[in-house]
Amino acid sequence: MIVELISVGTEILLGNIVNTNAAYLSEKCAGLGLSCYYQDVVGDNGERLYETIKTALSRADILLLSGGLGPTQDDLTKEVAADVLGRKLYLHEESKASIQQFFEKRGLEITDNNWKQAMMPEGCIVVENPNGTAPGVIMEQDGKHVILMPGPPNEMIPMFENSIMPYLSKLQSCVIFSQTVKVCGIGESKAETMVQDLIDEQTNPTIATYAKTGEVHLRVTARAEDEKAARKLVKPIVKELKGRFGNHVYTTDDEVTLERAVVDLLLANKLTVSTVESCTGGLVAARLINVPGVSEVFKSGYITYSNKAKRRLLGIKKSTLVKHGAVSEEIARDMAKGAALVSKSDVTVSVTGIAGPDGGSEEKPVGLVYIGCSVCGRVTVKKCQFSGNRAKIRENTVSSALSLMRECILQYYSEVTFGSKDK
Repeated sequence: MIVELISVGTEILLGNIVNTNAAYLSEKCAGLGLSCYYQDVVGDNGERLYETIKTALSRADILLLSGGLGPTQDDLTKEVAADVLGRKLYLHEESKASIQQFFEKRGLEITDNNWKQAMMPEGCIVVENPNGTAPGVIMEQDGKHVILMPGPPNEMIPMFENSIMPYLSKLQSCVIFSQTVKVCGIGESKAETMVQDLIDEQTNPTIATYAKTGEVHLRVTARAEDEKAARKLVKPIVKELKGRFGNHVYTTDDEVTLERAVVDLLLANKLTVSTVESCTGGLVAARLINVPGVSEVFKSGYITYSNKAKRRLLGIKKSTLVKHGAVSEEIARDMAKGAALVSKSDVTVSVTGIAGPDGGSEEKPVGLVYIGCSVCGRVTVKKCQFSGNRAKIRENTVSSALSLMRECILQYYSEVTFGSKDK
């Protein structure tokens, strides 16, 4: 079935807010096996919204609209959608009672325009919204499905997951199952080349590659009569991908992030970690600290932005800084070694680079970054050349630092285990 997404709100068109709803819904619809060919953004204008809905109905089986269900005059989604389908609005008593309870529970005054949210199109399915005052709406007509959801993500996402997703799943004649193989340390173009033969021959399951910052995700999706059969189809493809990418695969669990995988690796090997950063200014530490349970392994984080800080906190020699410069392999190595010495951590990661937009030269251009990693005294340094603006360079640096940490820990224990077997 074909789905079309319509995001309603002038604030999206003006760039006042980022349209995260569309990204979320696109991913969820893909997981359900729905084909999405168009995404629309329309402002709070009745005529333009009317035409957008009519056009979408001419080319899609399912319309998912988010936004425009509020109590003010410019919230027009429900009224316009009902008009397109030729339906009148009526007062839905259950929704009115829920809205009243919502306000009374919070000690807030109800204004007359709030009752606008209790007006529902005839013959619709009303979807409860325990997180706000705007109920969702499902209208079925001539084989089409028009679904209205509130705009705020903290209302839309729970509604979609609890009510809309189960509804959409029942519309499918088959079951869709997807599993994601997450890869780090390999670029998108190389990753695609490594699986191009599988992509060329694919029918069911299918493989889709998605580039993330410093990562590549490969989603394997199968259709079958039930979930058990779909999982059976996906399993050998996932096994093949894991064989091709080896240790570059850090998880096949959608919920596991790269930082989560690194922390799990530290916990499994009872290793402590510290970070020392220059151009990233603590972003590596922040990613690690996002992970629940990291307090078991994370000892300290140093931000040594200036040369004085590098010398004072890490003991880096002035002569080394003068000879090689702050952005160099030697300084990245000494930062990792110095952090290990002062923090007494098993693992340290260091970052030094030129994030721009100024500070670059022909010899050391903007985007040049050195990342060091020390694992139980063994130090590895990686040279990177990133492009983009300051934020993008720093973001790529963080992902590469996490990837290098994981790679170095795995390499260390691989060598230790191999060595012990030889003795």
